[in-house]
Amino acid sequence: MNGFTRRRGSGAGGLLIVAVAAALAACESGSQGQAGAETQAAGVEEMVPIAEVEAAPARPQSLEDIEDAVPSNPLKEAYFGELHVHTAYSLDAYIGGARLTPDMAYRFARGETMTINGRPHGIATPLDFAAVTDHAEYIGEMYSTLVEGASGHDNPQLQELRSLAGIEDQEAWFLEYVVGPARAGEGGHPPFYAGEGTTRSAWQLTVQAAVDNYEPGVFSTLVGFEWSAAPDGANMHRNILFRDTDVPAQPFSSIDSSDEERLWDWMEAQEARGRWLTAIAHNSNASKGAMFEPLNNSGKPIDAVYAERRSHFERLVEVMQVKGNSEVHRQFWPEDEFAGFENADSIQDYSERTFQRRDFIRDALVQGVSFDRVIGQNPFRLGFVGGSDSHNGTPADVAEDNYIGSHGGADSSLQRRRETDIAGWILAKDANPGALTGVWAGKNTRGEIWDALRARETFATSGTRIKPRFFGGLDLEAKNPVALVRQGYADGVAMGGVLSALKRSPTFTVHALKDPDGANLDRIQVIKGWIDVAGNPQEKIVDVVWSGDREPDVFGVLPAVGNTVDLSDASYVNSIGSAELMGSWIDYDFDPRLPAVYYARILEIPTPRWTTYDAVRNDLPLLEDVPATIQERAWTSPIWYTP
Repeated sequence: MNGFTRRRGSGAGGLLIVAVAAALAACESGSQGQAGAETQAAGVEEMVPIAEVEAAPARPQSLEDIEDAVPSNPLKEAYFGELHVHTAYSLDAYIGGARLTPDMAYRFARGETMTINGRPHGIATPLDFAAVTDHAEYIGEMYSTLVEGASGHDNPQLQELRSLAGIEDQEAWFLEYVVGPARAGEGGHPPFYAGEGTTRSAWQLTVQAAVDNYEPGVFSTLVGFEWSAAPDGANMHRNILFRDTDVPAQPFSSIDSSDEERLWDWMEAQEARGRWLTAIAHNSNASKGAMFEPLNNSGKPIDAVYAERRSHFERLVEVMQVKGNSEVHRQFWPEDEFAGFENADSIQDYSERTFQRRDFIRDALVQGVSFDRVIGQNPFRLGFVGGSDSHNGTPADVAEDNYIGSHGGADSSLQRRRETDIAGWILAKDANPGALTGVWAGKNTRGEIWDALRARETFATSGTRIKPRFFGGLDLEAKNPVALVRQGYADGVAMGGVLSALKRSPTFTVHALKDPDGANLDRIQVIKGWIDVAGNPQEKIVDVVWSGDREPDVFGVLPAVGNTVDLSDASYVNSIGSAELMGSWIDYDFDPRLPAVYYARILEIPTPRWTTYDAVRNDLPLLEDVPATIQERAWTSPIWYTP
């Protein structure tokens, strides 16, 4: 031997993961800590004495090396996460009693028990990824409130805020110093704002929490915030998510502008600096018809430039959260037997948020293909995600049988959940625990999760962990799940994709696995929307595959799956339904000249609603004005067809 060996730059094959958390913190701050790191990262071979190799201490790996070392599945895996949660750094959450920080929220998402509303609480199954999305508005004020020694910490109004104990006093303070002035047209920061430096410090704390809790292959963190515009009480909120930790010095808030087109301007400026980010609209059900209106903010009809721009910056929409299901509403879709799910009707009792058909995503999807036909661009080509909007700092605290409320003191007690409201929004009993986001990605790293979101290869669930697949193309009729996925990627498109210029009817293949710890599956449906040759919107709901030996009646209606729920003890059994469903549907009514949109909806068998669990646990009568049982579900992102 010549006393030398070759050492290659670390990669997937030779990675030593030593002190991963410390390495990630060093990597994400831009430090590698070794003079030869650039050569090593480039994969250049060095001649190194054997003795040095044997004696050299392990050195931190680059973040890219650690991510590259995570095995990747070419057929992709389903990962579950939460993209909408507020901590004590959101003023309204703090008012309600939230005391978890962004760091604590990520730890909760990973399965750590935290004290919530004075009692230990946790989730049964840790998440694969999460984003803390505190309101950009007043995040600096909360830094002053929470961090001793921060600028403004000793402001008398903040001293008063920290001393408040009851929800009534806290809400009164919020009304006096924040909500009241805003309603009076005195927008902007409240008088206790200590300046831009506090906003930047709070934002850096949020970013650092994402850095500290990122473990590639195990748990991914996405840096994010919520832009919370509500002009005239119409909910126009968006969550903004970044692909990595190259982020601006501070977030963009509705105090900067309540016009979403100005938000896109800001996002465009970030992209010009090489940053990657995307926006997710939520609670369209409370938008007073504004979220998907056919006009831009100048009052002019949407044109191709606007449509392309919106589709670029807003790739996703939140289908469900604690304030209701925004897919459909039974009032506008009476022919859809499953449109009555978590409709959150009492939202309409606040801020004149009367529901309109165009508040709901199914209508937006159909209007989107209409725009595609008329102007050649679709402003509403939106993939699906779900969230909780928890104001307890508790990501994915969405289990019906473990629900303790979502907005601090507003619904933390049994009595308040049954009898009062989440102030300014909804009756507590009309709310629900929230939803989850699922993505199909090759591996669980921050970039791959974000890329799946960007590609719209996403699905939402009402809190359960159903795993759905959905592909569209020609002749996709595989006979087993693995073949279905291989054929779907090779010869078609996955959920979130676009088919184009077909000459004959496409086939849509669907597959779903039940939540391993949850209820069996009832059926899988495909919902189609299109504009006919006369320019009229059309919809169709197809039961593609279902459990048991049921047969549709002469009108094509599939009988109900049944119901095993015992309301006396809030239990159910999986004696009906199926653990797995797979099937195909050919759209024989397809017209290759007309744009169309398709998505899949997967339904579980009936299970108890959270209000039923609450009542049974406390030996109380069931509430009569909310459902005692529900059918949990999942929604895949759509597949679009464009001529």
